[in-house]
Amino acid sequence: MKIWAHILVFLIPIVGISQVLPKLGSQRTGVAAMTYLKNDGSPRSLGMAGANLTLDNDGFTPFTNPATTTSINKFGIGMSNYFFGAGANQTFVSAVYALPSSGSAFSFSVNNFNSGEQKVRTEFQPEGTGELFYVNMGSAGLGYSKKLSDQFSFGLNLKYVYEFMVQYQSHTVAADLGFIYHIDVKDLAFAVAVSNFGGSSALKGDYQEVTFGNTTTPTPDKYPLPTEFKIGVSMIPYKTDKHAIMTAIQLNHPNDNAENFRIGIEYGYRQLLFLRTGIVLGRLSQKAPTMGAGVNGRVGNHPIQINYSVAPMFALGWQHQAGISFSLHKTEERQ
Repeated sequence: MKIWAHILVFLIPIVGISQVLPKLGSQRTGVAAMTYLKNDGSPRSLGMAGANLTLDNDGFTPFTNPATTTSINKFGIGMSNYFFGAGANQTFVSAVYALPSSGSAFSFSVNNFNSGEQKVRTEFQPEGTGELFYVNMGSAGLGYSKKLSDQFSFGLNLKYVYEFMVQYQSHTVAADLGFIYHIDVKDLAFAVAVSNFGGSSALKGDYQEVTFGNTTTPTPDKYPLPTEFKIGVSMIPYKTDKHAIMTAIQLNHPNDNAENFRIGIEYGYRQLLFLRTGIVLGRLSQKAPTMGAGVNGRVGNHPIQINYSVAPMFALGWQHQAGISFSLHKTEERQ
């Protein structure tokens, strides 16, 4: 009963906040460009349905919340790949260099989406003309975070964002801003973040389109980036020497769709083996729970984390993500 009481305590404030923010429905779907920026860079996070604002101590903190990069002890690296199917993949690479004496951390991150080979199709050749094209999108970011006290940290990540599609291309900049506050009660953590905040973007190029004998040069419109306001809390209501259960609840408020809740649970055994699950409430495309697993190990005296997760999607089927996080600092000997 105590576990459910703790969960209820931090669920009530999130529900209250959701009533204050205006609701955006399906009429806003598709109004933002470069929506790949919203895809999850962390397999640990994906296994918990994206309830990720308070996740720390791994190399993927530049993607989940720039404020949590201060949790890295010295130097951390994260690498993951998101398998969408049909040849499409999204790769995430990040590195964090921390200065524990000053409470600061610097990060570098790369996010790249590639469509794989795609056939050129026309009205009269729907099976393909024999030509192929590729879509390549990505971003590169530099981040800084600072621990202002033992409980409070903030972080900022500036990103260069690009998109290449046939003869079209676009370039813009964006920023991620995050805060996290820790409370010494059941490892309670509260976090707020704004991701992909920036200007509008439009594809530019000289591609000519031939339709029924007429040649035209399309002029794409400008669209905003997929900005999201996120607020979440997590806690560890049950913890012993062998077992620990972490619960996380998060509200996402995007500018191009309806707000949605993300609820995630992580079970850990001796800080070695982890099982995760989560669900997204408020998204028609993701009604089934996500699942994931992870294992902690060491290479020499340096900790390494290997994670894998799956996310069943309504239209795209089962999506998979695998990743590895590696830290360069000595760990305490296990008992």
